[in-house]
Amino acid sequence: MNNLKIIQSMSRKGNSINNAIIETFFGHMKDEIDFRNINSFSELNRIIDSYMVYFNYYRPQWHKKKMAPVEYRNHLLNMSES
Repeated sequence: MNNLKIIQSMSRKGNSINNAIIETFFGHMKDEIDFRNINSFSELNRIIDSYMVYFNYYRPQWHKKKMAPVEYRNHLLNMSES
């Protein structure tokens, strides 16, 4: 991994600052997807891919002015151009 200049991020137990964003995503995903009726790995992949599109493009986020993440990013980019 050194030749790729990748450094593993390790923090002490209970310090979730490095992975808070992805942990939040997984928490919402587990709450919003009914995994009990999935019958195959390919179906699970399809459902997760679909949820990622929904989460990033359509699902409002309270801490992002009730905008979806992509919408909020575009909002910030437009503000910086003004």
